[in-house]
Amino acid sequence: MSPELISILVLVVVFVIATTRSVNMGALAFAAAFGVGTLVADLDADGIFAGFPGDLFVVLVGVTYLFAIARANGTTDWLVHAAVRLVRGRVALIPWVMFALTGALTAIGAVSPAAVAIVAPIALSFATRYSISPLLMGTMVVHGAQAGGFSPISIYGSIVNGIVEREKLPGSEIGLFLASLIANLLIAAVLFAVLGGRKLWARGAVTPEDGGVPGKGTASAGTGGSTGGTGNGTDGTGGTGTGTGGTAPAAVAVRPEQETGGAEGTGIRLTPARIATLVALVALVVAVLGFDLDAGLTAVTLAVVLSTAWPDDSRRAVGEIAWSTVLLICGVLTYVGVLEEMGTITWAGEGVGGIGVPLLAAVLLCYIGAIVSAFASSVGIMGALIPLAVPFLAQGEIGAVGMVAALAVSATVVDVSPFSTNGALVLAAAPDVDRDRFFRQLMIYGGIVVAAVPVLAWLVLVVPGFG
Repeated sequence: MSPELISILVLVVVFVIATTRSVNMGALAFAAAFGVGTLVADLDADGIFAGFPGDLFVVLVGVTYLFAIARANGTTDWLVHAAVRLVRGRVALIPWVMFALTGALTAIGAVSPAAVAIVAPIALSFATRYSISPLLMGTMVVHGAQAGGFSPISIYGSIVNGIVEREKLPGSEIGLFLASLIANLLIAAVLFAVLGGRKLWARGAVTPEDGGVPGKGTASAGTGGSTGGTGNGTDGTGGTGTGTGGTAPAAVAVRPEQETGGAEGTGIRLTPARIATLVALVALVVAVLGFDLDAGLTAVTLAVVLSTAWPDDSRRAVGEIAWSTVLLICGVLTYVGVLEEMGTITWAGEGVGGIGVPLLAAVLLCYIGAIVSAFASSVGIMGALIPLAVPFLAQGEIGAVGMVAALAVSATVVDVSPFSTNGALVLAAAPDVDRDRFFRQLMIYGGIVVAAVPVLAWLVLVVPGFG
């Protein structure tokens, strides 16, 4: 048995054990990386750790740390109230606002994970307060980011168009952008309909003080996303109360001294701590988008400044960092790094590229792009797969424009996977949810996307022969 095949089978075993036993998949993946890297790939510790996602580790820790402080001092509550007023109480519009916001950020040049890191914590705090399916809100944020991700001035668009030009293939910048935009918009519409969007419309308008509608806190229940009330995470009575009546803290009168407090403060009135936190969030956006600074390091720095100024609000923030999620994601991606180091991914791609039937090779490349991108860099895998497609594109039986667009869509819509950067950020940003359940929901949805989207993209973009 070849080393490459062994490494794939070990990955399957990791998934099976993690889904049938109460073992963190990240810990299993670290052990698998050590065993396969040492015994099969003949890698030393440095070679194994070469795949450790240090940048993602800092992003996950930094962003969840900063927004834990924002939750503790009531800033996220204030932002939720402001969002409700912005849409005049129509809670059903908020998922689309978040979709459009992340799409606009990536379309003007933000890296997709940076946009998701900025928007997801706010979006998911809103979802918790108004009993919206966290799966709906999280996936709307990610698909929004990918909808704008291939504009001609975006990071992804520039990279892919540069690869196409370097390989001397015919290309269409607008066609690539529209393919991703339309695909993600259609997926978002389906998600909205399936995961409780119609019930949100039926709920009508609410006031920011409602915290949802009493008696309707389970509007998302049964739609595959909501974990119920956030008081104890399991009662399902809605709202953000204690789980006894679905009423939100916003409906409870608070004393002036509570306005600077944590969860009991409603965030309606701005306080010095909240103003400083809002300034920190704006600074994060400006630093990441305007000056191309690292989102994780910037978030950690801002969190430290806020912690120093208001230690009481920040005392529990470090404990609220999603450490189990950090272990999960970093372990799996370290193992994927071992696969890349030993050539497993290149081996699989070259095997597909050598198939003599161009249309079959095209759909298999789309599936490889989707599967690998669910665990690794989307742009990185496109950079590897587009050159592999050049030999059969040169035969003229398949249009290059359609093939590149299909690869781009297949390799990016799967970023909802909890093992990708965007999916990991959504998982880590969700407050007061059953993380194990939410992780399973994201993994199942990611599996559905991996199974369905590549063949649909192939049918729509490759088979007709565009380009």
